[in-house]
Amino acid sequence: MAILPIVQLGDPILRTPSIQVRHFDRKLGRLLDDLTDTMRDAPGVGLAANQVGRPDRVCVIEIEGRHLELVNPVLVRTHGTQTDLEGCLSVAGFYGPTARALDAVVTAQDRRGRPIRVSGHGFLARALQHELDHLEGLLYLDHLESLDALQRVGPDGELEDV
Repeated sequence: MAILPIVQLGDPILRTPSIQVRHFDRKLGRLLDDLTDTMRDAPGVGLAANQVGRPDRVCVIEIEGRHLELVNPVLVRTHGTQTDLEGCLSVAGFYGPTARALDAVVTAQDRRGRPIRVSGHGFLARALQHELDHLEGLLYLDHLESLDALQRVGPDGELEDV
């Protein structure tokens, strides 16, 4: 397992839709393990493969004691709305008020190719939508009404306007 470098805003892979995984093998398992190690080291709550320079349709999420590995995920249903500050490991040091669905349902496959279904509410729903956006080549910045809404994390850890 390895800690991989996280790609930052400006790298074209962040804007490139991911490619469906077809081989469920040790190579995929290593990628999932590396994504998990990298996410935990950052630290973050989710990480998509394109954030480490890989085109695969794969992401990991770890929230509220749940560790999710999603291969070929698809958002199948959303409901309600929520707006909260959202950040991204690939847009380091910035947060913005982002509208998302309050509830989200995703179908995917696990590392062995077996079908799974994940339902999320609140923060988990937000993370699911955030990571699936990455796999479509989108960033939370694309959901902001204006980049003027961005806030920077200052040296003291406090949010400040950009």
